[in-house]
Amino acid sequence: MGVGFGDHWNESILDHVFGKAAYTAPANIFVALSTTDITNPDATGFTEAIGTEYSRISTAAADWNATGVNDNTIENANPIAWPQATTEAFSSGSPMVAFALFDLGAGGNMLAYGELTVDKPVLQDDTASFAAGALTCSINVTS
Repeated sequence: MGVGFGDHWNESILDHVFGKAAYTAPANIFVALSTTDITNPDATGFTEAIGTEYSRISTAAADWNATGVNDNTIENANPIAWPQATTEAFSSGSPMVAFALFDLGAGGNMLAYGELTVDKPVLQDDTASFAAGALTCSINVTS
């Protein structure tokens, strides 16, 4: 599942590259699930999942690796899993259709986003997860 960069990352990277402002990477990147398509890099359309066992999953730099295929692609090195939904379904059983990466565990800036390959509800007793290598971020280079 590939992702697009959010407005915050786009602007921060451009400012950094062109010497307008220094960019400091967040200490952790948080993975979130959405019940709606993210229609714009400013997070328009993002409706975060809710539920007793739901919260964003924190990842550290060591949880992401270059793919070795392209120098411009990175992927999750380890599985990313939420706790089992033991008491209730996430978002009352609405399917998860997208994911987003944020710089904070709640609120914060959307860094990147993408659609899920398959829409999937997280029902009671389900465990939402992404296998290692399932989330990729790329900077597209054209010549």
